[in-house]
Amino acid sequence: MCASVAEVLEKEFGKSLSSPDVYIIDPCTGTGNFVVNLLRRISKRDLPRVYREQLFANEVMLLPYYIAALNIEHAYYEQTGAYEPFEGLCFVDTLDLAEGSQSQLAFMTETNTRRVERQKRTPITVVIGNPPYNMNQQNESDNNKNRKYPVIDRRVSESYAKASKASNKNALSDPYVKFFRWATDRLQDRDGIVAVVSNNSFVDQYAFDGMREYLLRDFTSIFHVDLHGNVRRNPKLSGTTHNVFGIQVGVGITVAVRKKGVEKSQLKYHRVPGDWRKEQKLNWLTECGSISSVKWSTPAVGPDNSWIVAEHADEFQNFLVIACRAAKVHKQPSVETIFQTFSAGVKTNRDQVVYDFQPDSLKQRIMQFIEDYNGEVDRYKRSGKGKNIDDFVRYDKIKWSRDLKLDLKRRNLAGFDEARIRTSLYRPFCKRMLFLDRILNEEVYVMPQVFPTPAAESENRILWTKVGMDWPFFVLAADHLVDMLPQGGSQCFPFYVYNEDGSNRRENITDWVLELFRKHYADKKITKWDIFYYVYGILHHPEYRAKYAENLKRELPRIPLAKDFRSFVKAGKELARLHIEYESLEPYKLKFIETPGKPLSYLVGGENEKNAKMRLAKDRKSLKVNDSLTLSGIPPEAFEYRLGNRSALEWVIDQYQVTEDKKSGIRSDPNRSDDPEYIVRLVGQVVRVSLETVQIVKALPAL
Repeated sequence: MCASVAEVLEKEFGKSLSSPDVYIIDPCTGTGNFVVNLLRRISKRDLPRVYREQLFANEVMLLPYYIAALNIEHAYYEQTGAYEPFEGLCFVDTLDLAEGSQSQLAFMTETNTRRVERQKRTPITVVIGNPPYNMNQQNESDNNKNRKYPVIDRRVSESYAKASKASNKNALSDPYVKFFRWATDRLQDRDGIVAVVSNNSFVDQYAFDGMREYLLRDFTSIFHVDLHGNVRRNPKLSGTTHNVFGIQVGVGITVAVRKKGVEKSQLKYHRVPGDWRKEQKLNWLTECGSISSVKWSTPAVGPDNSWIVAEHADEFQNFLVIACRAAKVHKQPSVETIFQTFSAGVKTNRDQVVYDFQPDSLKQRIMQFIEDYNGEVDRYKRSGKGKNIDDFVRYDKIKWSRDLKLDLKRRNLAGFDEARIRTSLYRPFCKRMLFLDRILNEEVYVMPQVFPTPAAESENRILWTKVGMDWPFFVLAADHLVDMLPQGGSQCFPFYVYNEDGSNRRENITDWVLELFRKHYADKKITKWDIFYYVYGILHHPEYRAKYAENLKRELPRIPLAKDFRSFVKAGKELARLHIEYESLEPYKLKFIETPGKPLSYLVGGENEKNAKMRLAKDRKSLKVNDSLTLSGIPPEAFEYRLGNRSALEWVIDQYQVTEDKKSGIRSDPNRSDDPEYIVRLVGQVVRVSLETVQIVKALPAL
């Protein structure tokens, strides 16, 4: 990257790293590698001046600070033969530099403070570094939040976040995003370069649309090398094998150039093959050396400012919008969408507490949790105001989350109501009992208006979709509350919505789209239920899913107007019946193989096992339920019906297992004492659902 910076300085500005008006800062120096590489590229004649006056680096961790100082000073000694302390190294949190408060910190010496103040006065030309990223706290009980930076947080909010059209902008709180904002602001209104090795999720994920817009606004040229390596997005990859840093998130290198007098910005992009191993990527970087050796493409920036425009994006944009935030939030009936409102699935942040297969176990656990939580509220009341919630709460009994801490701070007490124990479709073809509650669940979204009461389950239907980068798209019809799904990204489109007390039922498919369908197909008999099932049929079409797979990762589905409307309605209606009524279907006839000498049991794990699961044979033709029973004769076609990254049957195998958490002692047992054969019967039913789904999908007409 240092070679690329040197090349850009020469080509764009006619300057070198040794130029007296080029001031360089590494804001997150780590071991000082970037500064060391820079020292080796500067002429020995100019090196003393640059070393003393024009190079700066920051480090906030004590040990890396000393290592960086040793490495930088040794590199200077190697080049000059003389030892000289590096006065440009500051012991400081870079993002604090925007706050104006670092000189007040207790650990700051007068010497360090002078260094910091000198750096702040310097007109920086180049910012180069590898900022920390992907550091958001995953578990509130870890009590390990990212630090708050009011100035930088505000700058991100009033630029990247304000320009974003995404409804969920949490990803913009990542530290690497703040470093991009800080580095851009640090140049002030000067020409300059920002060169960063970072998480590359901002390249195409929807939440970063505002950030991409501002980068193209703030810089005249942007060069980005996408090194792939996002293991979360592609489970076939290994972090240690395919990622250059051996981590879970993808990595990219960005060199952004600002040059006055250039009106139109340009974007240069290169993506290495996704299946390249770590060594291949590093060798390629070494061989390229600098920007001029990379075979750049000039992508056409997409509607959401995406730097990777999905194939068929223009065609996809011309389809009907299934739903949009404007219609949902502002309740604009004139917005041209299929559904008026939509909702994510319930997000609990404590599944282990509020979900259970057994209602009695759930009830006991919820009542204990409420007792423990309300005890914390009472303790907080007695402690007086102004306590830091993160340091105040006890983490031994309660699974904390951000919203639960806010409820504690507001002194909101929780209460138990048996009516809140509801049936929920936790995963595909896996129902559990859920305690639906605004305090014990992190977010319930619009779900209380979709299934406000059990009575609504007899008449309402939803299309439950998995959208986003992490999994392949899938859709499943449901007649119960549904979960957010792992890693988020589920969105639900209901036929009816209600008031939260179950009153005021109203259709959620718009009058606008009903009129459009009737006019387009010249058929006044088309109903809103027809449209609902038509959408479900379309979303199962293999050609649609394959052709628009990349589009479906970036935004909600859009629906084309197929030639054969009625065939899609019929298929969608039959698919919905199969997927909703799966528990009442006649099971596919599997062969029951009983183990000689073992008492027959239909329970997963047999009797009283703490941890047990069903196991699929390597040839996937049989399923071992327990030591006494194996189900054989599973047809291979059953695995063709997939929901995301696994088949329907594999979802059942994965979810219907007996577990007991070592830390909490919470036991999850899907076996039913009142219906011991339920899971065995369910396996046969899901096999039947899978086979019939595949048959219907294969018979769908061409789009």
